[in-house]
Amino acid sequence: MKKTSHEITPDHQERAVLVSLVTQELKREETYDPDYSLAELIRLAETANVEVLGTMTQNKEYADSKWFIGKGKAQELKELLEEKGANTAIFDQELSGAQVRNLEQFLDVKIIDRTQLILDIFAGRAKTREGIIQVELAQLSYLLPRLSGHGKNLSRLGGGIGTRGPGESKLETDRRHIRDRISELKRQLQEVVKHRTLHRERRKKTGVFQVALVGYTNAGKSTLLRQLTQADVYVENQLFATLDPTSRSLKLPSGLEIVLTDTVGFIQNLPHDLVAAFRATLEEANEADLILHVVDSSTEMMTIQMKVVDEVLEELGAHGKDRITVFNKIDLCTPEQLEMLMTEGDYLRISAYREEDLGRLIDALEKHLMGDSRTYRIPADKGDIISLVYRVGEVLENEVDGSDMLFKVRVNNKEFDKIGYMLAAYDSARAPQGENRGETSEHV
Repeated sequence: MKKTSHEITPDHQERAVLVSLVTQELKREETYDPDYSLAELIRLAETANVEVLGTMTQNKEYADSKWFIGKGKAQELKELLEEKGANTAIFDQELSGAQVRNLEQFLDVKIIDRTQLILDIFAGRAKTREGIIQVELAQLSYLLPRLSGHGKNLSRLGGGIGTRGPGESKLETDRRHIRDRISELKRQLQEVVKHRTLHRERRKKTGVFQVALVGYTNAGKSTLLRQLTQADVYVENQLFATLDPTSRSLKLPSGLEIVLTDTVGFIQNLPHDLVAAFRATLEEANEADLILHVVDSSTEMMTIQMKVVDEVLEELGAHGKDRITVFNKIDLCTPEQLEMLMTEGDYLRISAYREEDLGRLIDALEKHLMGDSRTYRIPADKGDIISLVYRVGEVLENEVDGSDMLFKVRVNNKEFDKIGYMLAAYDSARAPQGENRGETSEHV
């Protein structure tokens, strides 16, 4: 069988030392924790099938422009790489092309940074045409200004992390060719965006509610989607187990049908090129009527992960959307962790594997998406309005009152105005003085 550029043979297995530089600027960031960030880098490396042989941390006021971690620390790293028999150094922060080139020549190993590692994982996860286009666009946009620093990187091990997706042949061509490729990918992505936008418009016209599942990677979004809708989606306890968005229908007890969409997981320092390339996909959250923020409540870094998700949603313009926060994985929590979880307001504590918890979540969705019950007086001969009432709401009671019908309805929040608009078109003089033929003053 012909070996593709991204296959890794046993001789080419990545064996890495992970390196983190903690600067004063990073320490000032509210969502940054150096130990957690390095631990997360280990998980990212393992997700990319890298054997992690050791770690190194350097504290400096700011990054060294030439060696990133400083010449002295680079010498220590060289000795550690030789001692461990490592062939790769993975940095927890983003490197410039010059820094990659200098470190590569000095250390004589492949140099990868956090951004490139995440992009590489995405390249391995993308399955749909849209996902593949988005990942390649993000990789090329990231690598274009760094080409001079990746010469050996692309040929050192004949594949492996940092070269999946576009592959070596594309990255070794000149900048003009890569710019042409980026332009072509953007054109293809625009077509995909138009197609996705068309689907969104169709869903809006049908009045179907859209609910987006968002959250930090590995929070359990895909598991929740599968448990709620019996969707055939890939579920695994790993970072970025699913990449391409999946939408499935869910019928609520009232008969209201909604569409649940599982979006790509967020992560600390999510590469800007990736956010830009995946904007069309991430905008599912922006277009949704309701956001389900799924949180891994069993992790000690829950607060930081929640803040990261808030930051990405704000960047997408979806921060002000109606939201229910779902504290997932409570079956894995300690009693102390459970006590810290909020219960008042739009918060739920669940395990995606408990039927009773899923039932409570479905009830919360229905309560949020369906309005309070309202009473409408409708002329009995207005079959179109009566039909609309049954279509957009759940009729709780109805009775005849002379030539009119009285309906007590739990009305779809998104659609209830339609009933009032249609009733307003009729002559209000038919109603007795002071009586509103549309929505009455009774709200239950």
